[in-house]
Amino acid sequence: MGVVALKSTAITNATATPRVLNSANIEHGNLRESQGFAVITSGDSTGSTYRLMRIKSSDRLSALRVYSPDIGTTTAGDIGLYRTSDEGGAVVDVDAICSALSLKDGALNGADITFEATSAVGGIANAEKRVWECISGLTKDPHLEYDVTLTLTGDADATGTALFRMQYVSGE
Repeated sequence: MGVVALKSTAITNATATPRVLNSANIEHGNLRESQGFAVITSGDSTGSTYRLMRIKSSDRLSALRVYSPDIGTTTAGDIGLYRTSDEGGAVVDVDAICSALSLKDGALNGADITFEATSAVGGIANAEKRVWECISGLTKDPHLEYDVTLTLTGDADATGTALFRMQYVSGE
């Protein structure tokens, strides 16, 4: 294999003739942060949900980190998107960001789980896309907010509080 000289989307657009303006989702966007706690109690069962924070359909996820003690021997969950209660509260994609997050295999201190999922919002191939562009079936921005939600995939057999800290580029 030979030497290559490739360009990212931002550089390709900047060196195009005529120059193409990059969207704020790719370059010079406003980085924002939200956080939320999941207070998990021993006895919380599979399917329990913890709504953590909101993200707009026009935003781009930049980072999601988790801080958590070791919570038992069976506690695990998915992190996905749900409609807000004003929009009916239904699940959009239960593991859009992260699937099978283990909260049982030792303490987590800022573990980056941004690209843990292989598709949807958490897929690395979607790193430049806005949230709505990662949701199956959407062809345009619905201009909605979604609840970023932890859904247990294993019963909690211990008690602990997990902090989820999300950075995103605002789509305004």
